[in-house]
Amino acid sequence: MFGLGNTEILLIFLLILLLFGGKKLPELARGLGRGIREFKKAAREVDDEITVTGEDEEKPDETKIKPPHEV
Repeated sequence: MFGLGNTEILLIFLLILLLFGGKKLPELARGLGRGIREFKKAAREVDDEITVTGEDEEKPDETKIKPPHEV
């Protein structure tokens, strides 16, 4: 994970625990989870919009009136 070993991850976790305290950690984790969820939702919406736009360009425009053939 990001080139970090178990010891480094443990030290980072302990530092965060000392800075924020045990009561704030669940609140911080919930906020982080909500942020990640919103980011994924926005990315999915952009991807869907790009897909829909690409499909619209590939379809022929059937609403155009075709000119009658001259004899």
